[in-house]
Order: sequence, then structure tokens, then C-alpha cells
Amino acid sequence: MLTPTGRKGRHARLPAPDATVPGPDALAAGEELPADGEQAADGWKKSWRQLMLVVVAAIVFMLLVKAFIFQVYRIPSGSMEDTLLTGDRVLVNKLVYHFRGIGRGDIVVFSGQGSWGTTTGAPDPAPPGNPLVRAMYDVLADVGLYSTQTYYIKRVIGLPGDHVVCCVDGKVTVNGVPLDEMSYLFPGARPSLQPFSVTVAPGRLWVMGDNRAISDDSRGHMSAGSPAMGTVPENEVAGRAFLIIWPPSQLGDLPIPATFQQAALHAGASGAPVLQVTGAAVAAVPAAGAAALAGIPVLAVRMRRVRAGRPGRRRGCAGARR
Repeated sequence: MLTPTGRKGRHARLPAPDATVPGPDALAAGEELPADGEQAADGWKKSWRQLMLVVVAAIVFMLLVKAFIFQVYRIPSGSMEDTLLTGDRVLVNKLVYHFRGIGRGDIVVFSGQGSWGTTTGAPDPAPPGNPLVRAMYDVLADVGLYSTQTYYIKRVIGLPGDHVVCCVDGKVTVNGVPLDEMSYLFPGARPSLQPFSVTVAPGRLWVMGDNRAISDDSRGHMSAGSPAMGTVPENEVAGRAFLIIWPPSQLGDLPIPATFQQAALHAGASGAPVLQVTGAAVAAVPAAGAAALAGIPVLAVRMRRVRAGRPGRRRGCAGARR
């Protein structure tokens, strides 16, 4: 039996047609092997393309998260002390009110449109008249990169239809049920120095800061010039603050105080309807988007925080704003 030259045995194979090495005549005719440097350059180009793809995908993911799920806020004033301190970063859930109604005791971020306007009392600027510019503005606002609106952060005390009164035996009452607010009010603060008796209109919320002595909240907007006795529209609520992510010493959740879980408060109450939040930028001085993503791994961490009064804190005006 004949076998190919240089091969012996029954398992010998013929050389592959494309495995030939160019001979001297082929090289002389102008054929060249690819240089090692060219192969390395092609490898680097491919690596850079892959890296840029990953970066773009991460940016798109971050913007989608900020637009529809979570966003970080920086607290610029002391109106929510001791619950939130000046400079704290909080994570806000922008999706939660698509699945449940706004609840008493929730800490919410909301726009000043249709209620308080800017911190000076002036209305927020009107949106651009040019449809193209307005569309671009809406996109930037949706991802939290730019907005001319003013945003506040306060605690919900009264829902639509609630009768909120202060003070009865030194306490705020909701539908005749007294609230024990000592767990979240600024140490030594009274529930309110200003008396009020308000029935919350449909589609509105009565909100107050935890540092009642300096908080510019629903009480401060009860004048005839403010709509609905200082209440704010439900449809301007951007989301619920539920976690402090910065500084590390303040890391912890923002649970609903036990006083709002009283059975008497929920007896016969229909509660707030599920809020259909439109895509509004909810940036009360937003921190970098990377911080929002950095906060996600600690969402499952629930820590009990016992806040004591700290001397020397800087007191601010009004709620958080952009």
C-alpha cells in the first residue's frame, strides 16, 4: 500500500490545501505575511471598540435608572432635621407610587408647580414655546440632568379628605386621631407654633417638615395667594425618599413612623389613589449618577437609626430644591 511521502502508517493524512507556506517565488512576486505590529494594532482597535460599547451601555443604563427608578438627592437645608441633615444624600424611589398609594408618614419629593412655586414664591418658569426645544427639555428633565423647576422634600401628614388640626392637647391630629411625633421631630420642638385646621382637598396632600420651627411647609402657604390652603398636588410628587446613602455615618433607611400605623387612622379611610407619575426630573440638587448606582447594593440594608440632637448644626430654610 502506498502512502504519502513522509507519512507512514494507516492514519496518515494529506496536507490541508490552505496550509501551504508561501515559497521564495511567491514572496518575490509581492506576497507578504501580515506583520506582528499590524495584528497588535487591530487587536487594540477591537478592544477600544468593546470598551466604548461597555461605557455607552453603562451610561444609558444609568440614565434609565435615574429617569424611571431611583435618583439621588442632596439635602441643602435643615428643614427635615433630625431625620435628614444638611448635606445628606438620599435615594428616592420614583417607581413606588405606580404600585401603591402615597401614605401618611412618607417622605416625598415634589415639584413646586401648582402649589408653592419657587422658594421666593414666584411661579416656576413656563416651558419653552418651541416644540423641538420643549422635547429636548423634557428628555433632559426625565433623566435628571436639567430642570428649571423647584423641588421640595417633606413628610406627608394628611391625605385627600383628611382633617388635619393643630393643636389638640399639644398634638397634631388627623381625623381626630392624635399623632405621637416625638420619634422624628427635631429634639425639643413642638408640633407647631402656628394653629391650623385644614380639610385636605381631593388630589392634594398636607406636608410638613420635621424641624417645625424653621420648616417652610404647608403651614406657611395657607394664605389666600396659595392654592388649596398650602397643600400640594399628588401628581407633582416625584417619588419617596427611603434610604440615606451618604455620609456613611448616616447610612440607614427611612421607615414610616409607628404613629402612622394606628388602626384608628386607617379605619374607613380609602387612602390616596395610586399615583401615575409622569417622567419629571426629580432632582433636589441631584448627586452624580454614579452615586445612585453605588447606592443600589445597599438597598437591602435596613438599619435602625436612633437620632439624637446634635449641637451646632446649621439650620436652613425651606425644603430641598434643585
